[in-house]
Amino acid sequence: MELTAGTPVLLYDGDCAFCTTSVRTAERVLGRTGWTAVPFQRADLAALAAFTDGGVSEARAEREVLWITPTGAVYGGSDAAGKLLLRTRRFPWTVLGALAFLPGTRFLLSELYVWIAANRHRLPGGTPACSISDR
Repeated sequence: MELTAGTPVLLYDGDCAFCTTSVRTAERVLGRTGWTAVPFQRADLAALAAFTDGGVSEARAEREVLWITPTGAVYGGSDAAGKLLLRTRRFPWTVLGALAFLPGTRFLLSELYVWIAANRHRLPGGTPACSISDR
């Protein structure tokens, strides 16, 4: 996997059915223009870690979705989702993406993301393989 000029990458857990379903839904609803989704299991994590000054690791990619910009900035969890929404450049997604970075909203979304990540094996589409605690 390579970062192409101007195209951010959404790194997600390809072994988790909930995560894969969520990414496929995002691709369908938001469109695939201007970003690429890649399971971290198929990514060159060592190269990404070097490119991002250590912002990418297997342990981090197992815990949260990562948004990697072409300049090497890394956003995780709910911030990654917010960046994805902003990238669509379409109403209402950009408005929701902007709201995701307001201080109070950002805190709430971060807490919600942590809860979802911890319980993704229990959510619709989740399987026992989605459990973070088993890794």
